[in-house]
Amino acid sequence: MESPVGELLLVGRPSPRGVLLERVSMDGQRNAPAVRDDWRRDPEAFAEVIRQIAVYFAGQPCVFSLELAPHGTEFQQRVWRALDSVRYGTTMTYGQLAAQLGVPRDRIQALGAAIGANPLPIVRPCHRVVGSDGTMRGYVGGVERKQQLLVHEGIGSPGRVRSSP
Repeated sequence: MESPVGELLLVGRPSPRGVLLERVSMDGQRNAPAVRDDWRRDPEAFAEVIRQIAVYFAGQPCVFSLELAPHGTEFQQRVWRALDSVRYGTTMTYGQLAAQLGVPRDRIQALGAAIGANPLPIVRPCHRVVGSDGTMRGYVGGVERKQQLLVHEGIGSPGRVRSSP
């Protein structure tokens, strides 16, 4: 699907309610999957995913309500689920997320790696996790896209954002 941050590749498998979303990747994203020959384009199956992402990009605060099936370790899954608690228009620091999850300070790097491995950017809002000083600390789609998403949500100006209490 086309979006303000470029073309998005939506990957999933059929489910009774449409699709189990496994991955969202952006054009030029590091570690993005290559489209395989056995994949098929099926906008109808992804209609609800496309609708909810379009609502997000229309500037309407939204909570994604989709069937998700990302692949990852137990620790990664726990971190990715915690990203859902960072509401539209807010940010959280890596330290705040670590405290919420009970991750010790010496494991912050592992937390950052799990966030960086998030296979569902935008839907699972890893772009809302920022450094303790409000600066960008990287993003799977590039720091520029992270800034673009945060500005889109009204959080701040490019380069720095307001952190949530």
